[in-house]
Amino acid sequence: MPYAAIYTPTLRVFHLANFSSQQRTISYRKMAARRIGKSSVNWAAMLERVHPDQQSNFAAFKAKSDGYLRRVLANPESLPKIDWSFYKNRVPVAGMVDTFQKQYEGLKIPFPNDTYTPAVEAQEKQAMEEVRKFIQESNERILSHQKELDHINSLLPFDQMTMEDFYDHFPDQALDTQKRPTFWPHTPEEQPGMEKRGEAAGH
Repeated sequence: MPYAAIYTPTLRVFHLANFSSQQRTISYRKMAARRIGKSSVNWAAMLERVHPDQQSNFAAFKAKSDGYLRRVLANPESLPKIDWSFYKNRVPVAGMVDTFQKQYEGLKIPFPNDTYTPAVEAQEKQAMEEVRKFIQESNERILSHQKELDHINSLLPFDQMTMEDFYDHFPDQALDTQKRPTFWPHTPEEQPGMEKRGEAAGH
């Protein structure tokens, strides 16, 4: 058989096997729409949780993510379906379409293993534990502060207290001329020896 007789049907198979540009565009858009619906990210909700000082980094992260998404959506989700019987009835070279079909259907593009999700989930678990601990400690501080506030509110107003009243309620903060004598204005910075202690701390 002449070389041209084999070459021409081969070109016809490749030509007919490819979708037209319009058909591919419509098919890809449909598949892209399905994938976007499955894996869309709520960027607005994420932005609400980003500190103002980090919004520029967030914008760069989103731009990079959008770039990756556009690259993915530029390709079909799966290989286009081909009506092999159509070509078998029209290509005169015996076995050629069967060979193409076998190679086409046997094409397997390996998907990379996900090595990041387990690490992210571990970080999320650690972060949630830290959040839980922070909430618990915050609630304990709130109870302690509320208890102290209730105690203060139950006392005489400070503008009505005498020095003796203040000493009775706050002995650790009140002036004690017997046990802790101090010089006026009774601040730590004005007491004898404070300068030497400050110099020692500085060294």
